Amino acid sequence: MKVKYTVWILLSSVALMSGCGGAAAGGDRGNTVISGGTDGGNADNNNGSNGSKDEGSSGNDENSGNEGNSGKDGSSEGDGGPGSDGNSENDGGSGDTGGSGGGATVSNGYMLTAWNDLGMHCMDGNDFSVFSVLPPFNNLHAQLKDKNGDLVTSGVTLTYESTVGTDGKINTTSADKTNFWDFSRKLFPHSNLTADVGLLGNKTPGTTPQALTFDTKEKWWKAEGLPLTPYNDDLTKNYYPLVKVTAKDSSGAVLATAKVVLPVSDELDCKRCHASGAPAVKAKPNAGWVNRADPEKDFKFNVLRLHDERMPNVVKDHSAELAAKGYTYDPAGLEATAQAGTPILCAACHSSNALPGTGVSGVKSFTQAIHSYHAKVVDPFTNLAMNDSTNRDSCYACHPGSSTQCLRGAMGDAKDSSGQNSMQCQSCHGTISHVGDGQRKGWLDEPNCQACHHDGKREVTAIDPVSNTLRSVVDTKFATNLNTPATGISLYRFSTGHGKLQCEACHGATHAIYPAHNADNILSQGVQGHTGTIAECTACHSTVPNTVTGGPHGMHPVEQSWVGGHKHVAERNAAQCKVCHGQNYRGSSLSKMFTTRALSVEHGTKTFSKGHQVSCYDCHNGPSGD
Repeated sequence: MKVKYTVWILLSSVALMSGCGGAAAGGDRGNTVISGGTDGGNADNNNGSNGSKDEGSSGNDENSGNEGNSGKDGSSEGDGGPGSDGNSENDGGSGDTGGSGGGATVSNGYMLTAWNDLGMHCMDGNDFSVFSVLPPFNNLHAQLKDKNGDLVTSGVTLTYESTVGTDGKINTTSADKTNFWDFSRKLFPHSNLTADVGLLGNKTPGTTPQALTFDTKEKWWKAEGLPLTPYNDDLTKNYYPLVKVTAKDSSGAVLATAKVVLPVSDELDCKRCHASGAPAVKAKPNAGWVNRADPEKDFKFNVLRLHDERMPNVVKDHSAELAAKGYTYDPAGLEATAQAGTPILCAACHSSNALPGTGVSGVKSFTQAIHSYHAKVVDPFTNLAMNDSTNRDSCYACHPGSSTQCLRGAMGDAKDSSGQNSMQCQSCHGTISHVGDGQRKGWLDEPNCQACHHDGKREVTAIDPVSNTLRSVVDTKFATNLNTPATGISLYRFSTGHGKLQCEACHGATHAIYPAHNADNILSQGVQGHTGTIAECTACHSTVPNTVTGGPHGMHPVEQSWVGGHKHVAERNAAQCKVCHGQNYRGSSLSKMFTTRALSVEHGTKTFSKGHQVSCYDCHNGPSGD
């Protein structure tokens, strides 16, 4: 007997600052880098993951507003492994080029989908000899489902390896592209890394498949801390390298494969103001610019010199704590330490929830120190204080932007009527001073989905204009899970929804909500035949479910079956249709077509173009008309 499976691949890049990746130690929620989503990733508890029934939803999913908390559904979790007969390997067509067929395999009715959690992981450039904000560190997570809607948690093996990217090139090594491994022991004293091995013991995706392990708490397969760089093997830049994940049964037969993106950028730096000769007068050390020939070392030594001038006793004041953590910094200062061959890890003193266990007493966290100070800094190129900027350019002065496009996808690419960006970094995170607020817990106090997606609305800012804080709403239909991953926290990238899948499985990564970059889109294209939110029932189900409100967020099917199936539903309770189709039944952003469809209707065939907001007036004279 051949048993078929669906693999849902979750790619996680971890972050230290808004929109950037960072390293996390450990795989449990208490030790993992945490970042909230800003849009799109919506959790629900619409029941009956096999789509055949609505039980468990009280029969009124569309009005109850209870979705998004427990993540429970009507199906039980399956621990059974697959049968010994797997399906033949199929790489999903033209996934390497991001064209038709995408990166997922659909084999005898089963498929793959994948994503990364932040949309971009950041790392220092290729030089780690002076100081480091972020080491090379990416996470790969995966979920495996069968067509009954059950998670498969045993009896299978999952592996990852490098594959050709959308640029037609491949990235199989890291140690020959950065000097991180030359200084890793001094940056992380308790590590003992060999070339191409990351901080958690996992290897750079290469030509040899490496194993993922199953996390019993998170219910996902993981390979964390992958030390990936944004350089192909021919040393050309590629911020969107691809990896291939393969699922096999206990006999070694391939069940499915997927090509997924692990974004990484080295665009994170301080050159704009701290390079020798930069126009930022206040950034110039009193002792003068260091004027190093190597631009990657130059700005870093300028930063250390300035730090020493403003806080000359920082090493002496914290020498005992630093020594206890294994750091042997020179009491003369940070610049002297680096000049002697020991690079500085910023988080050694400035704690970060991205690097558990870091920091010393009495010193601000990294996110508070960086953002609160630079909020007052005047950008020498715009003559605006960084905190006064209302667009992403101020964030991109330090975070990856101009080339990398960290903020992209449905939010980053959205335009207003004048063609300008509808949403900026500040739309969700607030100003730089908000991010650097001393009361804020970095990576824990983050925007959530419901701040914009509530009561049938889709706001373009999560900030309440009256309170100037994150909008608080009652409606939870599109909300992240409460107390996830810890009490009092509600984060998108840890939230689950329909069928116990991670929210990002259908909506894409934070900062890169579907549809996004060509490489981001490979999975959604492969899973359902078109880009955008994964919304096709047949992506996960062998047949279209017969349900009214049992789909994600209380959805009904969106294919041909609903043409005939919706009549009696509307006749019994047309008011429930307003949730998505608008108060006047003329459509809303929640009723838009994700792809062009030709549907057979009563008097022939009607074609709905992608983006069309479906209304009762498309085929009828309103909700009560013929």
